[in-house]
Amino acid sequence: MHPMLNIAIRAARKAGNHIAKSYETPDAIEASQKGSNDFVTNVDRDAETLIIDIIRKSYPKHTIITEESGEHIGEDNDVQWVIDPLDGTTNFIKRLPHFSVSIAVRIKGRTEVSVVYDPMRNELFTATRGQGAQLNGYRLRGSNARELDGTVIATGFPFKAKQHTISYMNVLGKLFEHCADFRRTGSAALDMAYVAAGRVDGFFEIGLKPWDFLGGELLVRESGCIVTDFVGGHNYINSGNVVAGNPRIVKDILSEMREELTEALKR
Repeated sequence: MHPMLNIAIRAARKAGNHIAKSYETPDAIEASQKGSNDFVTNVDRDAETLIIDIIRKSYPKHTIITEESGEHIGEDNDVQWVIDPLDGTTNFIKRLPHFSVSIAVRIKGRTEVSVVYDPMRNELFTATRGQGAQLNGYRLRGSNARELDGTVIATGFPFKAKQHTISYMNVLGKLFEHCADFRRTGSAALDMAYVAAGRVDGFFEIGLKPWDFLGGELLVRESGCIVTDFVGGHNYINSGNVVAGNPRIVKDILSEMREELTEALKR
């Protein structure tokens, strides 16, 4: 096992255990709004601290980029740990038991290790570049769907970027003419893990942050699927506009999207 994967698993499990325990004591959860339709709790912050402490003990010089406390620049900026301590905070606040811890390790701009952990189901999704993706130790392969007909596509509404609502709804409508159904679960990291596991056939979302999808990105790639932006390129890290699935499904999703994209969504 990659030594950094070992530490990432340890950190994700510790944070996940804290989140699961906190879920059982809702009176102790303190939620606040940090932006438009964007919430944070004391549990997000505590989980993030637990993760950072575990990483720092083993790799004190590495840079850590987190959702809640920002960038912790280390002496070695070639290695970056990108963390979302609780992806699906709104679900957590609403007591809908679907959320995850996401950790990705990037070395010189390439994701080498990733972990997405669902503490409520005790499902640990892991990937190391070139060595495949696993769920609780079992190898993952993405869906082998050959066309949109009959597929289930995961997505997320652009609730932080409602200026894209019309384009998004138009894309949704066009895709719905072909696919069987959609899933909107509230955790992009788990959506991408589910693409890797073949539980959904594809995924797309507007305006994600790197910590939302970098853990899931490597899982998708290592399961034999691909990740692109909305025009089939690789600018999704900057734009946050993400499409994932096997190459045929991604090609079909992009084809249906093409005429509905504004210039802003083509970047």
